[in-house]
Amino acid sequence: MALDIIRIVALISGLQFTVGFQSPTLQRHSLRISSLSAANNKEDGFSLDRRSAIATTSAAVLTSLSITNPANAFFPVGAFASNRPKSTPKKSSSNNSNRVIPTWQLDGGVEFPILALNTAGLSTEETLRAIDYAQNEGLTHIDFHPGKERDGVAQFLKDSKVDRDSLFLNTKIRKPAPGTSPEDAAKLARDQIEEDLQVLGVKYVDMLMLRDTPDQKNIQAQWKVLEEALAAGKTRSVGIINYCPSGLETLMETAKVVPALNYIMCHVGMGPDIQGLRTKNEKYGIRTFAYGQTGEPEPREAMLNDPILKRIGETHKKSTEEVALRWVLQNDLAASLRPSGNFGRCEGEECQVGLSRQVSCLEWELTKDEMAELNAIKYDDASPTPFSAYCPGSLVLKEGKWVPRG
Repeated sequence: MALDIIRIVALISGLQFTVGFQSPTLQRHSLRISSLSAANNKEDGFSLDRRSAIATTSAAVLTSLSITNPANAFFPVGAFASNRPKSTPKKSSSNNSNRVIPTWQLDGGVEFPILALNTAGLSTEETLRAIDYAQNEGLTHIDFHPGKERDGVAQFLKDSKVDRDSLFLNTKIRKPAPGTSPEDAAKLARDQIEEDLQVLGVKYVDMLMLRDTPDQKNIQAQWKVLEEALAAGKTRSVGIINYCPSGLETLMETAKVVPALNYIMCHVGMGPDIQGLRTKNEKYGIRTFAYGQTGEPEPREAMLNDPILKRIGETHKKSTEEVALRWVLQNDLAASLRPSGNFGRCEGEECQVGLSRQVSCLEWELTKDEMAELNAIKYDDASPTPFSAYCPGSLVLKEGKWVPRG
């Protein structure tokens, strides 16, 4: 216990030297943060809500977990596709890593890197830092939201010498407010796409994802806008986020283009079929992109302290979090990786080492027996769509805390 306390104190003390972990490129980024336009700082409500929750829960979570070294609790969201569908190794030319990140081939020949950097909740400067670290690990897929995260991506594109075509830029359409008409919802989506391209300084993004809404007509109206953007070359692919079966059915009633992906939560305790939602996705030819393999909107303490995960981790000399990630990888999903166990933050060694450990989970495997044990774990209260606007088991932020909707 004394050693654990010393480690935590050392980590916290070390955060003040974060700049020591920055590359020269990142230091140049940091000097330009103040130049961002106030117009670019319009927050996506989803990101802002998650950032607020992160700020109020992170310290309590890290204190309560038995894993007392936050640098080890890296909180990724993992997925590795090996059999369904086949992945094509494709080495990035935009980083210093020798790692090869596999890809899925989407419609139109789009190569989708199956590991992504998840910037959810990060500030502009932290997004810059996380991208810099991610590049060094071979991660070229950047999964971000409009607002501060998008500003960080824009600044990286402006300051770095990285070829834009070597990056996979993946962003989301903001949810329309309740009561918005289908016509206004479509206009909001259309305007945001133009805004995103202008702020980022690019002609296209690689994927646009649509969030759900309780209004079925708005889902259909906004999806039509994404289809238009795809046809116009403003995005190379389109997907959805936090869609449960009813939302899928609503969208597919009028869709002319099938979503490439449904971006949902998946972790040990939900089963390899993710409570049946994976089968629903595949019914329409939609692949599954995963987040939250240690839980959302905060780590699931029961899983991190599960004796089965701990025992398997000891066998492989890996942390519980790495076992949780590897389980998702071997279930042939794609994944978005939180850079740190300190939700919504990327500071110094914790972020740098956390990303490295997550990407290295591509390099080892669980045995068939270990996978069977992990597949058998069940958590009845886990929802694959916690940030849906209406799906069963979804959450809403009230007074700084996530509580069940309804």
